[in-house]
Amino acid sequence: MSFGLIKILVALIFFSIVPFKSEGQYHDWCIADEQTPDDELVLATKWACENGADCTKIQENQPCYHPNTVTQHASYAFNSYYQNMKLKGATCYFNSAAVLTALDPSHDACKFEVIP
Repeated sequence: MSFGLIKILVALIFFSIVPFKSEGQYHDWCIADEQTPDDELVLATKWACENGADCTKIQENQPCYHPNTVTQHASYAFNSYYQNMKLKGATCYFNSAAVLTALDPSHDACKFEVIP
């Protein structure tokens, strides 16, 4: 097989397994790592909310308050920070408390923002 044909086959395989949205953009969300202890998530959530995340939707009587768990609130805050700040160089790290996912974590009326 020629080298050019191998390159084409590798490219076709790659593009067939990478998830793309209908508009051709790859989307990712930043969520809390479920293995992280709650006390670490609380600290990281507080930091995210004070440094660029919009945490109004995880307040009581807001669409992302339920489920009322530390992990769910951290996921919303981490994603809000990441989406708002990633074009300025922010990452989804939070001292190893967060991970990136290609699966939209939105649920019910709680919509997790995504910025391409």
